Amino acid sequence: MLLVTGATGNVGAEVVRALAGTGEPVRALTRSAGALPAGVEAVTGDLNRPESLSDALAGIRGVFLLPGYEDMDGVLAAMRDAGVERVVLLSGSSAASGDTSNAVTAYMLRSEAAAKGSGIPWTILRPFAFMANALRWRDQLRAGDVVREPFANVPAAVLDPQDIGEVAATALRTDGHEGRTYVLSGPEALLPADRVRILGAALGRELRLEALSDADARAKMSAEMPAEYVDAFFDFYVDGNLDESQVQPTVEAVLGRAPRSFEQWAAAHADAFQQLGGRTPAG
Repeated sequence: MLLVTGATGNVGAEVVRALAGTGEPVRALTRSAGALPAGVEAVTGDLNRPESLSDALAGIRGVFLLPGYEDMDGVLAAMRDAGVERVVLLSGSSAASGDTSNAVTAYMLRSEAAAKGSGIPWTILRPFAFMANALRWRDQLRAGDVVREPFANVPAAVLDPQDIGEVAATALRTDGHEGRTYVLSGPEALLPADRVRILGAALGRELRLEALSDADARAKMSAEMPAEYVDAFFDFYVDGNLDESQVQPTVEAVLGRAPRSFEQWAAAHADAFQQLGGRTPAG
């Protein structure tokens, strides 16, 4: 049996779906109720409290693990002691820099170090930015057809979380991925304005992007997250210390197909944007 942590989140839900689609027995660790595919076993536990994981880990041979918990060494020790044979860790592409002065990169690096030192065979996934981040535009689209977005001049080869889920499922189920670090991207680099335009086409709406100034972006982000994370994103996207514009071959190498496009993602998720503020797509 395989365990998926964060099983109702953007990526965890896709790992669960991919594994369940293969008929693999799956246990889903989550602290919040959410829809799970038929046959998936829900289990409770707190990754900030490794001692709470004994029931979740019973009989588990592979784990999909999220990063950034308080005691990653303790979590992985609990997995090792329970007989887990394989861990697939979600990290981030900024970890390649090794820059521990950046708060986001630092917690990714700490999590990677814990996995590598655990004694459990590991695979690390370093995805680029998620296509699903566009879902944060839903509230703005209730008000009209303008999306206000920071870092509007930064292109990224954004990635469908479904592809991350399928890569993770493959690494959990098959041999040959141990000790590998996979950098994952989508099929093309897009500016925020490109993504807004593509989403608008999927919704039958004429959407446009309005770039937030750096000052407005910092004020907005400071209301939503700790200052060290705001600084981290400014380090990435204003200072230019993170480049996610270069398309990577990894999704195709692992899955045998090209990564999904943003057009495909937008069409698949159009329902999440429908009926916003009484607006409906044309046609």
